Amino acid sequence: MNRRVIDAHIHLDMYNDDERALILKELEGHSVDALVAVSNDLASSCRQLEFARIDSRIKPAIGWHPEQNVPGEEEIQAILKLIDENQHGLTAIGEVGLPYYLRQEKPKLKLAAYVEVLETFIRKAAHTKLPIVLHAVYEDAEVVCDLLEAHSITHAHFHWFKGEDAVLQRILANGYMVSVTPEVLYREKIQRVVEQTPLSQLMVETDGPWPFEERFSGHMTHPSMMHDSIQKIADIKRMNEDEVYQSIYETTKEFYWIDKKRNISLSDKPSGNG
Repeated sequence: MNRRVIDAHIHLDMYNDDERALILKELEGHSVDALVAVSNDLASSCRQLEFARIDSRIKPAIGWHPEQNVPGEEEIQAILKLIDENQHGLTAIGEVGLPYYLRQEKPKLKLAAYVEVLETFIRKAAHTKLPIVLHAVYEDAEVVCDLLEAHSITHAHFHWFKGEDAVLQRILANGYMVSVTPEVLYREKIQRVVEQTPLSQLMVETDGPWPFEERFSGHMTHPSMMHDSIQKIADIKRMNEDEVYQSIYETTKEFYWIDKKRNISLSDKPSGNG
Protein backbone atom coordinates (compact mmCIF):
# COMPACT_ATOMS: atom_id res chain seq x y z
CA MET A 1 0.00 0.00 0.00
CA ASN A 2 1.22 3.50 -0.81
CA ARG A 3 1.93 5.49 2.34
CA ARG A 4 0.92 8.91 1.01
CA VAL A 5 0.50 11.92 3.30
CA ILE A 6 -0.94 15.44 3.20
CA ASP A 7 0.33 18.25 5.42
CA ALA A 8 -2.89 19.67 6.86
CA HIS A 9 -1.25 22.88 8.16
CA ILE A 10 1.98 24.58 7.09
CA HIS A 11 3.13 28.23 6.91
CA LEU A 12 4.91 27.81 3.59
CA ASP A 13 5.56 31.53 3.14
CA MET A 14 7.53 31.67 6.40
CA TYR A 15 10.34 29.51 5.03
CA ASN A 16 13.08 31.29 3.12
CA ASP A 17 13.22 30.81 -0.64
CA ASP A 18 15.88 28.09 -0.58
CA GLU A 19 14.11 26.12 2.15
CA ARG A 20 10.77 26.34 0.36
CA ALA A 21 12.33 25.24 -2.95
CA LEU A 22 13.98 22.27 -1.23
CA ILE A 23 10.73 21.20 0.41
CA LEU A 24 8.81 21.32 -2.85
CA LYS A 25 11.59 19.45 -4.66
CA GLU A 26 11.52 16.67 -2.08
CA LEU A 27 7.75 16.24 -1.66
CA GLU A 28 7.36 13.38 -4.11
CA GLY A 29 10.39 11.55 -2.71
CA HIS A 30 8.71 11.61 0.70
CA SER A 31 5.26 10.62 -0.64
CA VAL A 32 3.72 14.00 0.24
CA ASP A 33 0.83 14.78 -2.10
CA ALA A 34 -0.27 18.22 -0.90
CA LEU A 35 0.37 21.07 1.53
CA VAL A 36 -2.46 23.08 3.07
CA ALA A 37 -0.72 26.47 3.18
CA VAL A 38 -2.30 28.74 5.78
CA SER A 39 -1.88 32.51 5.99
CA ASN A 40 -0.96 35.04 8.68
CA ASP A 41 -2.22 38.31 7.18
CA LEU A 42 -3.01 40.02 3.86
CA ALA A 43 0.51 39.85 2.44
CA SER A 44 0.82 36.23 3.50
CA SER A 45 -2.54 35.40 1.90
CA CYS A 46 -1.42 36.89 -1.40
CA ARG A 47 1.79 34.87 -1.32
CA GLN A 48 -0.05 31.59 -0.73
CA LEU A 49 -2.18 32.29 -3.79
CA GLU A 50 0.94 32.99 -5.83
CA PHE A 51 2.55 29.74 -4.69
CA ALA A 52 -0.59 27.79 -5.57
CA ARG A 53 -0.55 29.14 -9.11
CA ILE A 54 3.00 27.88 -9.55
CA ASP A 55 2.57 24.48 -7.88
CA SER A 56 -0.81 22.73 -7.74
CA ARG A 57 0.27 20.67 -4.73
CA ILE A 58 0.03 23.85 -2.65
CA LYS A 59 -3.54 24.28 -1.38
CA PRO A 60 -4.04 27.87 -0.21
CA ALA A 61 -5.96 29.05 2.84
CA ILE A 62 -6.59 32.75 3.44
CA GLY A 63 -6.94 34.30 6.88
CA TRP A 64 -5.46 36.37 9.69
CA HIS A 65 -3.43 34.78 12.49
CA PRO A 66 -4.54 36.01 15.94
CA GLU A 67 -1.18 36.00 17.74
CA GLN A 68 -0.48 39.63 16.72
CA ASN A 69 -1.97 43.09 17.14
CA VAL A 70 -5.53 43.47 15.90
CA PRO A 71 -5.51 44.53 12.22
CA GLY A 72 -7.12 47.66 10.89
CA GLU A 73 -10.51 47.49 9.20
CA GLU A 74 -8.87 48.13 5.82
CA GLU A 75 -6.74 44.99 6.05
CA ILE A 76 -9.65 42.83 7.21
CA GLN A 77 -11.81 44.05 4.33
CA ALA A 78 -8.98 43.39 1.86
CA ILE A 79 -8.62 39.81 3.13
CA LEU A 80 -12.38 39.26 2.88
CA LYS A 81 -12.34 40.61 -0.67
CA LEU A 82 -9.48 38.24 -1.52
CA ILE A 83 -11.56 35.33 -0.23
CA ASP A 84 -14.54 36.41 -2.34
CA GLU A 85 -12.40 36.73 -5.48
CA ASN A 86 -10.74 33.35 -5.04
CA GLN A 87 -13.23 31.27 -3.08
CA HIS A 88 -13.61 28.57 -5.75
CA GLY A 89 -9.86 27.98 -5.71
CA LEU A 90 -9.36 28.13 -1.97
CA THR A 91 -8.90 25.14 0.29
CA ALA A 92 -9.98 26.95 3.46
CA ILE A 93 -10.28 30.12 5.49
CA GLY A 94 -7.40 30.31 7.93
CA GLU A 95 -5.50 30.49 10.04
CA VAL A 96 -7.89 32.36 12.33
CA GLY A 97 -8.68 32.19 16.03
CA LEU A 98 -7.87 33.77 19.38
CA PRO A 99 -4.54 35.03 20.83
CA TYR A 100 -3.85 32.63 23.69
CA TYR A 101 -0.05 32.99 23.77
CA LEU A 102 -0.11 36.75 23.23
CA ARG A 103 -2.37 37.06 26.27
CA GLN A 104 0.20 35.22 28.36
CA GLU A 105 2.68 37.97 27.44
CA LYS A 106 0.12 40.76 27.76
CA PRO A 107 -2.44 39.81 30.45
CA LYS A 108 -4.32 43.09 30.01
CA LEU A 109 -4.94 42.47 26.31
CA LYS A 110 -8.60 42.98 25.43
CA LEU A 111 -10.09 39.85 23.90
CA ALA A 112 -13.30 41.42 22.55
CA ALA A 113 -11.68 42.88 19.42
CA TYR A 114 -10.16 39.48 18.54
CA VAL A 115 -13.50 37.76 19.02
CA GLU A 116 -15.06 40.27 16.63
CA VAL A 117 -12.40 39.61 13.98
CA LEU A 118 -12.80 35.84 14.39
CA GLU A 119 -16.58 36.06 14.10
CA THR A 120 -16.15 38.02 10.86
CA PHE A 121 -14.20 35.12 9.38
CA ILE A 122 -16.64 32.56 10.76
CA ARG A 123 -19.48 34.39 9.01
CA LYS A 124 -17.43 34.34 5.80
CA ALA A 125 -16.87 30.60 6.18
CA ALA A 126 -20.61 30.09 6.63
CA HIS A 127 -21.32 32.15 3.52
CA THR A 128 -18.69 30.55 1.27
CA LYS A 129 -19.09 27.00 2.68
CA LEU A 130 -15.30 26.81 2.99
CA PRO A 131 -13.64 24.87 5.83
CA ILE A 132 -12.22 27.07 8.60
CA VAL A 133 -8.79 26.46 10.17
CA LEU A 134 -8.60 27.43 13.83
CA HIS A 135 -5.92 28.52 16.26
CA ALA A 136 -7.85 27.79 19.46
CA VAL A 137 -6.14 26.12 22.39
CA TYR A 138 -6.92 25.52 26.05
CA GLU A 139 -9.88 27.60 27.28
CA ASP A 140 -10.06 29.56 24.01
CA ALA A 141 -11.42 26.47 22.28
CA GLU A 142 -14.65 26.74 24.28
CA VAL A 143 -15.20 30.33 23.13
CA VAL A 144 -14.53 29.28 19.55
CA CYS A 145 -16.94 26.36 19.81
CA ASP A 146 -19.64 28.78 21.01
CA LEU A 147 -19.07 30.94 17.91
CA LEU A 148 -18.98 28.01 15.49
CA GLU A 149 -22.20 26.61 16.92
CA ALA A 150 -23.90 30.02 16.81
CA HIS A 151 -23.20 30.20 13.07
CA SER A 152 -23.99 26.51 12.39
CA ILE A 153 -20.44 25.76 11.20
CA THR A 154 -19.87 22.06 10.57
CA HIS A 155 -16.57 22.12 8.65
CA ALA A 156 -13.94 23.23 11.18
CA HIS A 157 -10.34 22.16 11.82
CA PHE A 158 -8.72 22.72 15.24
CA HIS A 159 -5.05 22.56 14.36
CA TRP A 160 -2.49 21.34 16.96
CA PHE A 161 -5.23 21.21 19.60
CA LYS A 162 -4.24 21.47 23.25
CA GLY A 163 -6.87 21.58 25.95
CA GLU A 164 -9.05 19.79 28.45
CA ASP A 165 -10.62 16.44 27.64
CA ALA A 166 -14.12 17.89 28.00
CA VAL A 167 -13.40 20.54 25.36
CA LEU A 168 -11.95 17.93 23.02
CA GLN A 169 -15.08 15.83 23.44
CA ARG A 170 -17.21 18.84 22.52
CA ILE A 171 -15.10 19.43 19.40
CA LEU A 172 -15.42 15.79 18.39
CA ALA A 173 -19.15 15.63 19.14
CA ASN A 174 -19.64 18.53 16.73
CA GLY A 175 -17.86 16.57 14.01
CA TYR A 176 -14.90 18.96 13.85
CA MET A 177 -11.40 17.86 12.85
CA VAL A 178 -8.25 17.80 14.98
CA SER A 179 -4.64 17.59 13.78
CA VAL A 180 -1.37 16.81 15.54
CA THR A 181 2.23 17.80 14.82
CA PRO A 182 5.46 15.79 15.24
CA GLU A 183 5.19 16.77 18.91
CA VAL A 184 3.03 13.65 19.23
CA LEU A 185 6.23 11.62 19.41
CA TYR A 186 7.28 13.05 22.75
CA ARG A 187 4.45 15.08 24.34
CA GLU A 188 2.05 13.14 26.53
CA LYS A 189 -0.81 15.66 26.25
CA ILE A 190 -0.76 15.35 22.45
CA GLN A 191 -0.66 11.56 22.70
CA ARG A 192 -3.78 11.77 24.88
CA VAL A 193 -5.52 13.78 22.15
CA VAL A 194 -4.71 11.00 19.70
CA GLU A 195 -6.04 8.35 22.08
CA GLN A 196 -9.42 10.10 22.26
CA THR A 197 -9.79 11.24 18.65
CA PRO A 198 -11.33 8.83 16.11
CA LEU A 199 -9.19 8.33 13.00
CA SER A 200 -12.10 9.71 10.99
CA GLN A 201 -11.51 13.10 12.66
CA LEU A 202 -7.71 13.05 12.85
CA MET A 203 -5.17 14.68 10.52
CA VAL A 204 -1.41 15.30 10.65
CA GLU A 205 0.47 18.55 10.10
CA THR A 206 3.87 20.14 10.59
CA ASP A 207 2.92 23.76 11.38
CA GLY A 208 6.28 24.41 9.71
CA PRO A 209 8.58 26.15 10.02
CA TRP A 210 7.83 25.79 13.76
CA PRO A 211 10.76 23.72 15.15
CA PHE A 212 10.41 20.51 17.15
CA GLU A 213 12.43 18.85 19.90
CA GLU A 214 14.09 15.52 20.69
CA ARG A 215 14.90 13.60 17.47
CA PHE A 216 13.90 16.67 15.40
CA SER A 217 16.03 19.13 17.35
CA GLY A 218 18.23 21.21 15.07
CA HIS A 219 16.42 20.08 11.91
CA MET A 220 14.33 22.24 9.61
CA THR A 221 10.70 21.25 9.97
CA HIS A 222 9.89 19.22 6.85
CA PRO A 223 6.67 17.48 5.71
CA SER A 224 8.57 14.18 5.79
CA MET A 225 8.27 14.34 9.60
CA MET A 226 4.59 13.41 9.26
CA HIS A 227 5.62 9.80 8.60
CA ASP A 228 7.04 9.65 12.12
CA SER A 229 3.78 11.15 13.42
CA ILE A 230 1.63 8.56 11.67
CA GLN A 231 3.77 5.69 12.87
CA LYS A 232 3.42 7.01 16.43
CA ILE A 233 -0.36 7.36 16.00
CA ALA A 234 -0.53 3.73 14.87
CA ASP A 235 1.45 2.73 17.97
CA ILE A 236 -0.80 4.75 20.30
CA LYS A 237 -3.95 3.28 18.78
CA ARG A 238 -2.46 -0.21 18.43
CA MET A 239 -3.45 -0.30 14.79
CA ASN A 240 -1.87 -1.42 11.55
CA GLU A 241 0.26 1.40 10.11
CA ASP A 242 -1.11 0.97 6.59
CA GLU A 243 -4.67 1.37 7.88
CA VAL A 244 -3.72 4.53 9.76
CA TYR A 245 -1.95 5.99 6.72
CA GLN A 246 -4.94 5.27 4.50
CA SER A 247 -7.52 6.63 6.94
CA ILE A 248 -5.70 9.88 7.70
CA TYR A 249 -4.93 10.46 4.03
CA GLU A 250 -8.53 9.94 2.93
CA THR A 251 -9.89 11.99 5.85
CA THR A 252 -7.67 14.96 4.96
CA LYS A 253 -8.32 14.71 1.25
CA GLU A 254 -12.08 14.61 1.80
CA PHE A 255 -12.19 17.37 4.40
CA TYR A 256 -10.22 19.81 2.25
CA TRP A 257 -11.74 18.78 -1.08
CA ILE A 258 -8.23 18.15 -2.39
CA ASP A 259 -8.20 17.35 -6.11
CA LYS A 260 -11.91 18.10 -6.37
CA LYS A 261 -13.64 20.89 -8.26
CA ARG A 262 -13.27 23.58 -5.59
CA ASN A 263 -9.48 23.64 -6.02
CA ILE A 264 -9.21 24.44 -9.73
CA SER A 265 -9.77 28.16 -10.13
CA LEU A 266 -7.84 31.09 -8.68
CA SER A 267 -8.34 34.75 -9.58
CA ASP A 268 -5.60 35.97 -11.95
CA LYS A 269 -4.90 39.10 -9.94
CA PRO A 270 -5.35 38.93 -6.18
CA SER A 271 -6.17 42.18 -4.43
CA GLY A 272 -4.11 43.68 -1.63
CA ASN A 273 -0.46 44.34 -1.00
CA GLY A 274 1.43 41.13 -1.64
